[in-house]
Amino acid sequence: MKDYQAQDIRNVAIAGHGGRGKTTLAEAMLYLAGATDRLGKVADGNTVMDFDAEEKKRKISVSSAVAPLEWRDVKINLIDTPGFFDFAGGLYEGVRAADCVLTVLAAGSGFDVGAEKAVKAAKQRNLAKIVAVTKCDADNTDFYKTLDALKERYSTVICPVVVPHYENGKVACYVNFLQNKAYVYKNGKAEEVAMPENDTIQQLHAAFTESVASADEELMMKFFEEEPFTDEEIIKGLKIGVKAGLIIPVYACSGLTMDGVDFILNALRKYAPSPAELQESGTDADGEPIAIDCDAAAETAAICFKTVADPFVGKMSYFKVVSGAIKPDGSYINARTGDAIRLGKIVTVKGGKTEDTAQITAGDIGVITKLEGFKTGDTLCSAKKIVTIDGVNFPAPCLSMAVKVRKKGEEEKVATGLKKLSHEDPSIKTYIDEETREQIVAGQGEQHLDVIVSKLKSKFGVEVDLEVPKVPYRETIRKTVSKQGRHKKQSGGHGQFGDVWIRFEPIEGEGFEFAEEVVGGAVPKNFFPAVEKGLRESIAKGMIAGYPMVGIKATLYDGSYHPVDSSEMAFKTAAQLALKAAIPEAKPTILEPIGTVTAYMPDENLGDIMGDITKRRGRVLGMGPAEDPKMQELTAEVPMANMGDFSTVLRSVTAGRGSYTCEFCRYEDAPADVAEKVIAEAKAAEG
Repeated sequence: MKDYQAQDIRNVAIAGHGGRGKTTLAEAMLYLAGATDRLGKVADGNTVMDFDAEEKKRKISVSSAVAPLEWRDVKINLIDTPGFFDFAGGLYEGVRAADCVLTVLAAGSGFDVGAEKAVKAAKQRNLAKIVAVTKCDADNTDFYKTLDALKERYSTVICPVVVPHYENGKVACYVNFLQNKAYVYKNGKAEEVAMPENDTIQQLHAAFTESVASADEELMMKFFEEEPFTDEEIIKGLKIGVKAGLIIPVYACSGLTMDGVDFILNALRKYAPSPAELQESGTDADGEPIAIDCDAAAETAAICFKTVADPFVGKMSYFKVVSGAIKPDGSYINARTGDAIRLGKIVTVKGGKTEDTAQITAGDIGVITKLEGFKTGDTLCSAKKIVTIDGVNFPAPCLSMAVKVRKKGEEEKVATGLKKLSHEDPSIKTYIDEETREQIVAGQGEQHLDVIVSKLKSKFGVEVDLEVPKVPYRETIRKTVSKQGRHKKQSGGHGQFGDVWIRFEPIEGEGFEFAEEVVGGAVPKNFFPAVEKGLRESIAKGMIAGYPMVGIKATLYDGSYHPVDSSEMAFKTAAQLALKAAIPEAKPTILEPIGTVTAYMPDENLGDIMGDITKRRGRVLGMGPAEDPKMQELTAEVPMANMGDFSTVLRSVTAGRGSYTCEFCRYEDAPADVAEKVIAEAKAAEG
């Protein structure tokens, strides 16, 4: 494929709800444009976009994929994104590289959650939006139900451009208001037919004309004067309106039969903004905000929006070049680290296939292989002009599980595999819990974690199981107790002697305080550190369930020593004996971690989520409207041990619209039944 200038490039993310036909539509576009020699089908596992083994196995997209095509002297980089919420990271990758978002709905469906999320992601980056309503040829579907749902949400912004005309429940033809003509399709090729005449078509044509007029003052004046628009004026109005977000064109089509797909390609060519018309935001070397023009003659600046650990090619870093060009002999640095970068091979990709290229020019998308020290979100820039382009805003993980290795000795391989997968998909977080010593992996949901487990086996040859992570409980005391600790041991030579009296009392907070009130030298000062060290070592593992002890003050106030036999070790042991004697009488208790939960859900789901929070022993602190006018924000405090499946419940109740964050806030006394269960489990684990 030849090099294209920025004004002749379109970067388009295809987004929407899972199962609505995004990949099928992308395949139709590629085939119709001659970029592929066969029409791939998801069911057959032979599509260009779903090339990953997991995608072929599951028959769904689990990551974003890029494939270019040429359409009437314009290069269109299609970025197919996953529709299932568990793989939302792929949506944000695709949108970050795009200059326009093609949102796909299925005829007969409402404005579903995946479409909402796609439009929201586009709005966050001020990207142009076009809607494709596919599967219009399917049985028992209704394009107009979907169009009405779009109008209900976005009112006059919705601009129907291509609509189906039904006869006897089937599509008789497609009406293109831009040309004011009707067409039937055979093998993706359009044939003009007579325009149908009915009230619906006439009303939609009037709505189309009004939408076009609303984008430009001159056109609006002409509209009020009831003068017809020329083709050039219609194209001008649509282009202005789409770029400014004043118009969302809607195109009816069928990806499976390729009906109407040529009109969508024409729309992307004519109305989707090119990179040359837009600016990227970022910061300069001093951290000051800047706007970066898409200029091939400027110094190079490119954003890495996706990373893949390919078992054959090696690490693949996907870039969108904002300015300049990436060339093998260029001098570049990683703006995040300041390190000089040695480039690997430069390639373009079509799904899972690569093709060598001499450069990636401004506005275009390409891949650099084996680029070390680089991760998703990093900026590759010229050493002459250091800039940092805004990165990718990945969603925070909402489901955490502990990773259990099936074969001992493979822990290191698992940790390495998880690290590489998290580089490939930054919506994965993996770490070792310092307290429980468990390997934790956090993702977007059950399917997401299931794919991680599957990739660990297929890519790294290790098998793991996922379990609910251990909860980091704490232990404390609720009563002040004074106890003696006396350690005396005689053997050949010097003996061991240490004698202390220590007062243990509860304090606020989660710390440990040590004090001394010794008078008259009963315990020499040089043994005070040994007493404190002995206590600190002992409270690391509590005596009722083995959890760390907190909220305790220990005061050394008396004791005795032997001028020959006393030692630091003896006083350390004596202190530990005093603690061991005191705890049973000091009303020991289990503390459970409490988290502050901030949840977002549609208005109609607020009551259900409040009820679920209450079932989890949560306390609702407040509620009110969120920034999104149709959403509610609920704040509550909930025992973190009870939050394990909250993400699944929230997603189920809200049909995927809900989200939440949970942050640790403090420890509280666990109820008696919870404490008994924790203690019983600890004893069972020991014995």
